[in-house]
Amino acid sequence: MRTLPAALQAKLETGVTTLCRCWLIRRRDGVVLGFTDHDEDVSLGGIVCLAGTGLDASEATARLGLQIDGGEVSGALASDSLAETDLAAGRYDAATVETHLVDWSEPALSVLLFAGTLGEVRREGLAFTAELRGIADRLAQTSGRLYTADCTASLGDAKCRVDLSSAAHRADGTVTSLLGTSMMRVSGCEAFADGAFTAGRLTFASGANAGVESEVKRHAIDPQGVVITLWQAMPEPIAPGDGFVITSGCDKRFVTCRDRFANTANFRGFPHIPGNDFVIRYPS
Repeated sequence: MRTLPAALQAKLETGVTTLCRCWLIRRRDGVVLGFTDHDEDVSLGGIVCLAGTGLDASEATARLGLQIDGGEVSGALASDSLAETDLAAGRYDAATVETHLVDWSEPALSVLLFAGTLGEVRREGLAFTAELRGIADRLAQTSGRLYTADCTASLGDAKCRVDLSSAAHRADGTVTSLLGTSMMRVSGCEAFADGAFTAGRLTFASGANAGVESEVKRHAIDPQGVVITLWQAMPEPIAPGDGFVITSGCDKRFVTCRDRFANTANFRGFPHIPGNDFVIRYPS
């Protein structure tokens, strides 16, 4: 149950309202942005909520108990507020969001309507739609260990302990030519076996996408050299000469952990757990 400030309640009871919605977005890199559906900027808690972004919100749902609530917010991409490059680079992934109902004539009168995180973001041309997920969504996330045949650790993390800074698992490369939007021929990775970087991470060190990271979809070697394919298109076009750092990938299987990384002591799966085929086995 929300408690309205007495002054705001009094204004609502007059029947004439000066209300708008404001959104405060806090990214994981520390950047804080404010937006409003009012036709002028509104200052809320020392943060200027920008108007003119075309921001609008769907009906938000609020449920009793531990059910997940949420909604959507949509708007236009603008270079001075919400940039397409920032969305594509994942800078808004898991950002926290607050929705406030504000009296724009007296912004100190406000009430918090929603608090949560940004979920899936869809882009169409110069417009976007972002999913709002309530704080109860955290209860739906996997916590603790799972009994699976594959490893549950991420390559190089504190549980895995593989040193991705080692020359055996890391390469500095350069884009030599483009074969598609997210497919490129590269140099600097010739010493590594086919597939060594599949499911790894590539971070651009120079060029228009400097600092942007993406997962590697496929690392292949053909007669003309090494080809790297990324899972997603970069915010800016990739160009020949762009430098990057690429690290090894892992398919989470026990044999890969044993043969490629010699890291079986830190394998976080259960490779000998019975699978579905165990049910249909019969004595021989």
